[in-house]
Amino acid sequence: MLSDRRSFLEKMSQIGALSLLPASSVLAANADEKNHFVAGPYLQNAGTDEITVMWITHKNCFSWVEYGAGGYTSKREFGYNNGLIEANNRINKIILSNLKPGTDHKYRIVSTEILGYKGSKVEFGETITSPMYSFKTPAENEEEFKTVIFNDIHDRPQIIPQLLYRHGYTGNKRDYDFVVFNGDCFDWVTEESQMVDHLIKPAVDIFASEMPFILTQGNHECRGSFSRHIPAYYAYPDNKFYYAFTRGPVRFVILDSGEDKTDDSVEYGGLSAFDRYREVQKKWLEKEVETEEFRKAAFRVVLIHISPYHSGDWHGTLHCRELFGPVLNKAKIDLQISGHTHQYATHDADATHNYPIVIGGGPLEGKRTLIKLHATRKELNLKMIRDDGEVVGKYLIARKSK
Repeated sequence: MLSDRRSFLEKMSQIGALSLLPASSVLAANADEKNHFVAGPYLQNAGTDEITVMWITHKNCFSWVEYGAGGYTSKREFGYNNGLIEANNRINKIILSNLKPGTDHKYRIVSTEILGYKGSKVEFGETITSPMYSFKTPAENEEEFKTVIFNDIHDRPQIIPQLLYRHGYTGNKRDYDFVVFNGDCFDWVTEESQMVDHLIKPAVDIFASEMPFILTQGNHECRGSFSRHIPAYYAYPDNKFYYAFTRGPVRFVILDSGEDKTDDSVEYGGLSAFDRYREVQKKWLEKEVETEEFRKAAFRVVLIHISPYHSGDWHGTLHCRELFGPVLNKAKIDLQISGHTHQYATHDADATHNYPIVIGGGPLEGKRTLIKLHATRKELNLKMIRDDGEVVGKYLIARKSK
């Protein structure tokens, strides 16, 4: 159900002079307001045989997904934890498993308001249902895929439709298979409405109900009173910001560079432990690069917000270089994609890193970039395109003989 959203994109592309879109205060919403879907559905963690469907309701509900292969929705799935079905909640994160690889699926989300409890009896209210959506699971031996990568949006949600529209997305076909937001989508994370209005809703309006996205943690996602609630709004394997997954011919490794400042910096009030966190990641990374999935992949691509190289001499950069650099060099990865500096650049392999590094720009006009990656079993084709349409970086990486 990829409908033509061109009119929406055109409207959004005309508001580039605005620094922010109007934000509705989700947490402060009127309790008497009728229940509705605040955001979603949006897709996460797409695998060959499973996917996670997420959405947010205005009021506490019992929610489920109705789905099926082809044009049928004969199956129903809900979340549960320790034997209890997830209910009386607003943020839904439901995993659809045992799906058929390489297959189109239909689905819709359903939520029934919970009015309250009288002893063991639950009082239910109105049921709301979404339109029907579709998604396709990747094939087990997927030959190729396309992804687009944003970084450093910094609470400027209009960048999402502007860059997609200006660089070829029409809404009439699957121009990409998933989207990556490679850190710093926000400045200081202070409330749910910021999470919804500045990332989730703009993504849903264009693609996220039918194609999944990934949010990697940037240093600005670490800041603000609401930052510790971010994991509730997205789905991560094992609930960690660092992980690896295989998509077609590529093994992706996601690393969390953490904060750029020292843990004792006054800004964080003594509530940061990023040095320890990065050390834990190093041990995990050493194991990951020895796995069969990593070693046998046609290509190995690292996504990390702050590049360990060419990102200045901040503490976080240098610590990432010390811990991750030797492991990645030894593993002979094919490509690293980062952000953070707000200055787009490409860096060929050199004496310090034996793989190319691409750093996206942003968030101001003239510095914003969209990175397109097309992977086949023979090559990686990357283009970094500035917001005026000029290609400001590119790599064509052939598969290495093993």
